[in-house]
Amino acid sequence: MIYRMVCEACAKPPICVFDSGIGGLNLLYECMRRLPHENFAYFADNYRVPYGNMTQDELFGLTCGVFNKMQRLSPAAAVVACNTVTALCIDRLRERYPFKIIGIQPAVKPAAAEGECIVLATKATAESGAVEELVKRFGRDRTRVFQCRELAAYIENNIFSLDEKAVSDLLPNVKADEVVLGCTHYAYVKNFIKKRYGCKIFDGIIGTANHVAKIFGIESHCATTCRKISFFGGNTVKNRTILKFLIKEGANYFALKR
Repeated sequence: MIYRMVCEACAKPPICVFDSGIGGLNLLYECMRRLPHENFAYFADNYRVPYGNMTQDELFGLTCGVFNKMQRLSPAAAVVACNTVTALCIDRLRERYPFKIIGIQPAVKPAAAEGECIVLATKATAESGAVEELVKRFGRDRTRVFQCRELAAYIENNIFSLDEKAVSDLLPNVKADEVVLGCTHYAYVKNFIKKRYGCKIFDGIIGTANHVAKIFGIESHCATTCRKISFFGGNTVKNRTILKFLIKEGANYFALKR
């Protein structure tokens, strides 16, 4: 598959993907696979990670700053790859901006259907009314939510030297039949988490990418294509490097090496 990464705005209105940092690159990669003829723009704010420890007003203000820049591209759609922004801000964002905005949520429904599950999330996501409602609707009275306040920041800051013990120390000491990842950053350490709890792992990345593709009328992805990927904000060198890794390795989420 051929990719062209550029920094200038795309001629064709792009699908914009937004995350606080590197977590959203997992969702960007999956969207690219399903929408081979679309251009993409990735908006990141790596230097302020984690968003999950911010107040709702702080988060909305920062997000509007990003979305104001995004609006200048007249995007085909915006995909919010941050669970915290989705949980706390997406309704207000949809009221404020004219383009389609798609959010991500923890995959509670399929996980809870299989057994006792836990949701690992940032502080803000874990405490949000959106996640409370999600668990109430689909959790089947066997879903617990746990805060991992430092895990997203650890992954963001140590992505090229992730340590299994360090990750394990940031996880709750509980048992579960299934684990739901409530932050896209956590996908980079899903193998560590799976080993720690010895059970199946769920996240919202694949489901969200499928939803985005469905909105654009695409049921399957094409084998070869040429598309443009633009980067805005944050640490663009880091984000480019990681996306290239995901493309090369087929999104096998293990510790990245330079």
